[in-house]
Amino acid sequence: MATTRTQGDAEPRTGTVPGQQGSRKLSTASCTGGIGATAASWQSCYYCTREHFKNIPEFVSHLRNRHCTREGGSFVCRYGFNGVCASLPLDGVSDRDYDAHVAKYHVNQLTREMPPEWGVYSAAQNLPAVLNDPSRGKQSNLFTKKWGEQFVERMHVPASSRLPDITHADFAVYLGSIGKRYRWHERRQQQLQRDIPLENGTGGAAGSIGSPTHLSSVPDIFLKSQLQLHHAPTFKQVFPDLMQSSESSPSTHQQTGRQLQEQLSQYLDVVEVKIAQQVSQKSAAFFHAMTTQHAILAEMEQAAEQVRQLRSALAQLHNSSVVDSFKVLRYAKRRQHYNLTLDKLRLMATVHKTQPMLQLLLGTQDYVAALDLIGTTQEILSAELLGVHCFKHLPMQLSEMEKLIDKMLTTEFERYAASDLNRPLTPEGLLETESVCAEEDKLVAIVMGLLRKQNFSFVQSYQQEAIATIRAIIKQLLIEVLSRSDSDKEISLTGAGEQALELTLPEWIALLQRSSQALTSILERIKAVVGIMQQTADAAVGAQDTVNLIDSEAFLSASHHEQLRSQLQLLLQNVCHYCHERCANIVSPQSLERSSASEQELSQLSDIVEQFSETTKSICGVASVPLQLALKVQASRYAQRFHSEHKHKLSLLLDQERWRQVDIPHEFQRIIERMSSGDYAKPEGSLISNGGGNPVLLLEGKQPYALVSASLMLIQMLYEYGGSAHRLPFLASYHSRNVVDLLRCFNSRSCQLIIGAGAMRVAGLKTITSTNLALVSRALQLVLWLLPRIKEHFHSMSGYEAIERDYQGHIKEIESKIHGIVSERVAAQLEAWEARPPIPSQTFRHISRHLVKLHEAIAGVLPEAQIHEIYGVMHRNFKDRLREQLLKLNVNNNGGPQHGVVTSELTFYMETLRTLKALPATQLDNGILEEIWLY
Repeated sequence: MATTRTQGDAEPRTGTVPGQQGSRKLSTASCTGGIGATAASWQSCYYCTREHFKNIPEFVSHLRNRHCTREGGSFVCRYGFNGVCASLPLDGVSDRDYDAHVAKYHVNQLTREMPPEWGVYSAAQNLPAVLNDPSRGKQSNLFTKKWGEQFVERMHVPASSRLPDITHADFAVYLGSIGKRYRWHERRQQQLQRDIPLENGTGGAAGSIGSPTHLSSVPDIFLKSQLQLHHAPTFKQVFPDLMQSSESSPSTHQQTGRQLQEQLSQYLDVVEVKIAQQVSQKSAAFFHAMTTQHAILAEMEQAAEQVRQLRSALAQLHNSSVVDSFKVLRYAKRRQHYNLTLDKLRLMATVHKTQPMLQLLLGTQDYVAALDLIGTTQEILSAELLGVHCFKHLPMQLSEMEKLIDKMLTTEFERYAASDLNRPLTPEGLLETESVCAEEDKLVAIVMGLLRKQNFSFVQSYQQEAIATIRAIIKQLLIEVLSRSDSDKEISLTGAGEQALELTLPEWIALLQRSSQALTSILERIKAVVGIMQQTADAAVGAQDTVNLIDSEAFLSASHHEQLRSQLQLLLQNVCHYCHERCANIVSPQSLERSSASEQELSQLSDIVEQFSETTKSICGVASVPLQLALKVQASRYAQRFHSEHKHKLSLLLDQERWRQVDIPHEFQRIIERMSSGDYAKPEGSLISNGGGNPVLLLEGKQPYALVSASLMLIQMLYEYGGSAHRLPFLASYHSRNVVDLLRCFNSRSCQLIIGAGAMRVAGLKTITSTNLALVSRALQLVLWLLPRIKEHFHSMSGYEAIERDYQGHIKEIESKIHGIVSERVAAQLEAWEARPPIPSQTFRHISRHLVKLHEAIAGVLPEAQIHEIYGVMHRNFKDRLREQLLKLNVNNNGGPQHGVVTSELTFYMETLRTLKALPATQLDNGILEEIWLY
């Protein structure tokens, strides 16, 4: 196979511009521009897209930054294909020689067109040329070109037994059938070729006189289906020369008319020739139609004879069979009419007895049967007895009777609802028994009649009666409570049973409890009545698995049954909702902020509300909101007052805090252990005592925390919030938000007092020491440790992430403040230091003294990891300051006397850090002796 060669292989290596052939000469250009239309090479880069330069320094800087590598102290030019310079391939040169190389070979060379990117068409020979080498003949395989035909195995493939042998005889039938059509097609083509010269005017009789015979020579206006010469435009188009001015001579008019006549005759000849051609082409079809005309006439004569025979047969059948059959049908129809007349007379006798039957049914309170009888009679009168003179007044009488029954049912239902709902309640508000519905049979009869009449307004009437009963009960209970109170003030009640004066909280709770018990009894009665109404509706619709309360068929439709069921369910929901609103009006006027309700009273109020809500939910199936909202309002007031007291107390404690470490009582240790395990069941009062304690607080038995008194009180407050939320779960959402606010207050106030130095003004501190900062940081770390456990206890604690970020930021700010104090003093000492004996110098002694004092201040407060982090920052700042001082003093790492002084000073500095163990063991080696000289 012939080898391929790319353009990259042909690239010269002797001082030419990359990508140009060595045989082509380049014209030189000056450094400031090209000659003529040729651009200078420094104006753009070959290998960086869209890189253009305004001057030579920019181009030289680009080559040094992008197309040059530094190996030790030498420079290697990479400005060429594949990162290899053609004039300086792989040799490194000095900085001055590299500048000379760039100026000679890259700046002062003219730029030619960019060589095209190599592709498959850039090869010297393509693949088809290699495979079709004429010197080796036709090759069946790529591998046989070099290794011969014997390289590929050849084997004979036998013919398939499933494929039949196809011979010329297999197509004989097809050729025989298609031959006739093919010969006719040939004749047709020859005839069309003969007709073409006639159409083009090159042969035939018409062509002999020199006139055109093609249809295109005839104007389009003569070929239209409607040629209206009485229109002026059409006439002008057909006779254009006749519309000229009348000044022309008669001979001119005569000559024009003769020419027009000849032209029209010529158009007529062309059309006749085309008609003759069409007739000659369709002559075979015309003769075929004439031949088949005789056969069609014979078939029509035969069909006419068959029609005559059929008509004769039909007439004979009509006379023998149809006439007698029609007589039999007429007599049968007459007997049917006599029977219908007899039935009609019997029906009239029955309708005449309707009014006495209605009186009998109403006397037995069978309203459904009475209404069915009226409806049936009205249907009979309107359908079967329409127009009977003796019954002309009966429909009006039945309508009046139906209205009377409807009014009677409505009055009876209202009377029954009032008497049932206003029955005396059971003693002490006990729940009703199962037999809460009085006169159940009477209720079923009334409701069944109303349903038969499709009068569904009784549901709204019952709801209004129930609401009036509930309002009366609330008012009566309020009067009883006010009569037992010792108040001498005048009492005035509104129509809804609400009181204009305020009662004490125990009186309100007692009133609410009695009201809930009484309303529960009333709701049980209402539920029983609604249940009977639903059972009656089910029986009226004919539902399965129901008691059959009627003797007739089901008369209530499915849509009306569903409508009534939804109305009854809505009745229960509205009544329960109204009960909650009335109870909410009892609770809402009482302000817990003025009455200072205790947690026990709020818990009692919550139990009453929850029990009543569960009862109403079991009755109507839907939870009512008003009473729950009233309870939430009271809970919000209690939680707000609870939070205000604790927040004010925390602010006072922070303002009075001296920020000194205190001993941790054992009770606080137990609080932390309970909070870590999520146990808030035990009250706070049983935990706090005046016993002894430990110097530090131990978390999980091993993490010591040195704290101030304010942080201990914060822990107690957090435990109180958690205990209150545990005992009263509906306060959890309020307490969770208040806990976030309390923690935010502690964070911001401690930051103002310590970092902002507010404690010097408020608490009278002389200065803010590192110990104060460390104690604040440790208190914040304790809160961070408690945050996940507090969030887990409150479940839906919002603002947790923001509090965590604020506390972490405050801790970082304290650490910066701590190491910033020492770093500033170290920097001030190093500014006056000089690399001269004695060793250790007074500067490094002061630095060590600052490090020791800081360690003494924070070692007993902060954990070891945080101390290492603080000293790590100070250590980095120390090395940066020392490097600056060494550069300022021009002290080098040359082994001289000054280098020895620096080594001794650093050895003394590191010995101090090893003694304090202020850094991790991996950073306490003598690596600083080498690192300090790395700039």
